[in-house]
Amino acid sequence: MFHTQLKFIVSRGNGYSEWESVKGEAEEADKRGFWGYLISDHYMTPGGHAASSTLDAWTALTYLACRTQSIHLGTLVTPIPFRPPGLLAKVVSTLDLISSGRSLLGVGAGWSKPEFDGYSEWSSAKMRVDMTDEGVQLILRLWQDNTVNFEGRFYKASGAVLEPKPVQKPRPPLLFGGEGPRMLRMAGKYADICHIPDWTKPSPWKAREKVLREARRHRRERKLSFAGGSSRPLAPRYERGQQGKKVEEASEQGCEFFIVSFPGPQKESLGWLRDFAKNIIPSFVT
Repeated sequence: MFHTQLKFIVSRGNGYSEWESVKGEAEEADKRGFWGYLISDHYMTPGGHAASSTLDAWTALTYLACRTQSIHLGTLVTPIPFRPPGLLAKVVSTLDLISSGRSLLGVGAGWSKPEFDGYSEWSSAKMRVDMTDEGVQLILRLWQDNTVNFEGRFYKASGAVLEPKPVQKPRPPLLFGGEGPRMLRMAGKYADICHIPDWTKPSPWKAREKVLREARRHRRERKLSFAGGSSRPLAPRYERGQQGKKVEEASEQGCEFFIVSFPGPQKESLGWLRDFAKNIIPSFVT
């Protein structure tokens, strides 16, 4: 059977308890042909102190950039309204420079009220999406324009200079991971990679059509790729057959990327990552 070529991405949380697994997986994935390694970007999530014991995602990714050679590094996803977008643009650009062009910005509007209450400012869903759209506009301007003057509803910049520019041209890729109607349309407008979760209602495929319609409106459907798979483990234990079936489905549906998350602590997850690389990846790459 013909298979669409796929690029494979590993996903993990940014909880402090996962850090040893993150370090081991990222280095191993870098050696075994994975395209990317993504971690979540949260300071606090519902569930008390244990759920909120996290590392800053971008600081952690900077460490990983110094321990890897070729794998792309980013977030799945960053809540854009959580930080000043100008500051975020500089952080991602710095990661792109020190990694020789391997950064990736995951884009979301945010959902964890505790972290916004604790570290930022919680707003309505509509306002967070509005802020995300405007924040992305400012980030793109800073990455590409020599001097930026920006007057928005939420964000302003006067004579802003972001130098040096990111290594990747025209900019580091944007990965969208939202499932709401407006976020799907925004993905069509801005995304390089769009990941629609399996649990999206009424179905991931109807959501995908919304993204494509918006991409066509902006004449950028050829610039947009879809990522299949899941940012969460499919089961408490890795099952090669189950993962292989999911990869096959993504390939048949024309996805260009596949996201996989390996359950368990480092000792187990590294073994499962190696099994995936040895027994699944070769059938879907040249």
